[in-house]
Amino acid sequence: MDIRTVLAIFHSESDTPRLLDFALPFAGRHQAHLIGLHAEALPVVLATPMEGPFLAVTNDMEQEAADRHARLRDMVEERARAEGVSLEWRGFDSISGDSAVSGIDSARSSDIVLVLQNDPNSVASADLETLLFHSGRPVLFVPYNYSGQGTPFRKAIIAWNGSKESARAAFDALPLLKEAGTVEILTIDAPEGSGGKDGTAIATALARHGVDVTVVARQSGKTAEADALSTTIMESGADLLVMGAFGRSRLAEFVFGGMTRNVLQSMTVPTLMSR
Repeated sequence: MDIRTVLAIFHSESDTPRLLDFALPFAGRHQAHLIGLHAEALPVVLATPMEGPFLAVTNDMEQEAADRHARLRDMVEERARAEGVSLEWRGFDSISGDSAVSGIDSARSSDIVLVLQNDPNSVASADLETLLFHSGRPVLFVPYNYSGQGTPFRKAIIAWNGSKESARAAFDALPLLKEAGTVEILTIDAPEGSGGKDGTAIATALARHGVDVTVVARQSGKTAEADALSTTIMESGADLLVMGAFGRSRLAEFVFGGMTRNVLQSMTVPTLMSR
């Protein structure tokens, strides 16, 4: 699969420069068309006998939203022109103002979606789980504190458990795996000789695409799988994680916790997820 259409979802003005630093070089090196998308919340009109003041507040809110749209669009278009990247801007107004949810339809006609991880210290956040769950496309999450400039990845880790979600992620990530110098298939607590779960079959399949791939088996021991994954990333020097998302229901992850939510909250490197 070649990457020809990239959707970049911008939460707010403050995070736009950081995502642009990643998205523009990414789209450029893949010779892809970049779609920039942002949503603003529709003002809520209150019915009241004192219509005048409330209508004035509503009008002010509408103007502020329109001004933010314009500033974001101008910022993205100016940077794209300077870097020679083909760009299309899409601005939306919705009840929630959630850019990730507003981007679901656009995501379905894109090869890949780029979005910044939610900053836990910011009031601007997006429903990334809904985007991932309903878009049907691979989503490449960029850590909110990422300082990279979108250069080609050097080493990728594929978190492999033999599930359909991890299989889809591995093949969705092929263009990125091919540009990486090395790729590790990481299994955690996989039984030996377990067919697809031990990583050997997917490693062989990826090698046929020219990917330099090895299999690394780890035992979690007394640590959680998410902690074992995080430790492996840190020790290996990997700069890309590839994994399936929501192998069990969102409700189960909400109640019992799970790998997807843990990584969404604590990722340290760009992370491609597919479901």
